[in-house]
Amino acid sequence: MMTYWIPQGPSMLPSNASHQVGVGGFVINDKNEVLVVQEKHCAPELFGLWKIPTGCILESEEIYTGVVREIKEETGIDTEFVEVVAFRHAHNVAFQKSDLFFVCMLRPLSEQIIVDDHEIHAAQWMPLVEFVEQPMIQSDSMFKKIIDICLERLKKRYCGLSVHQLVSKFDGRLSSLYFNTVEDPNSNCQAH
Repeated sequence: MMTYWIPQGPSMLPSNASHQVGVGGFVINDKNEVLVVQEKHCAPELFGLWKIPTGCILESEEIYTGVVREIKEETGIDTEFVEVVAFRHAHNVAFQKSDLFFVCMLRPLSEQIIVDDHEIHAAQWMPLVEFVEQPMIQSDSMFKKIIDICLERLKKRYCGLSVHQLVSKFDGRLSSLYFNTVEDPNSNCQAH
């Protein structure tokens, strides 16, 4: 980005974006199968890994709509956003930008997979047990922790963050606020 601040003194122009925002969708059906993909373009050590569908959200796109769109684009599966179960913050990722990556749980609304041949090598519904037992997931602390969190959510021993649309008087605009509420603090989290 080429910029030049004309008046004397320090430049008041904002720097280029510091972060990119990514999403990943943990989609599990009523047969206890996870929607997984193998990417066409990946690091050699990740070749053959079955992983959850992921991607970057678009400018002015909400996290919850971005993850639904990414899953539809990569696999053809229609989904319903349930909640954000975790997020990761890493630095110096693509183009030396920081990366916010939101892991979301979704409910499938369709079953038939249609693979996007530009990005995805293959997609399938994989038994949860088989998905979890992949050596790369078992040996990588980040992958393993994300899957453990998703499994705890399935058992209702963990509550994620649901999206709520609210308007603030500060700017008068509709915003998405992600939070959780449990009506009875002694009960397990119940999906909405």
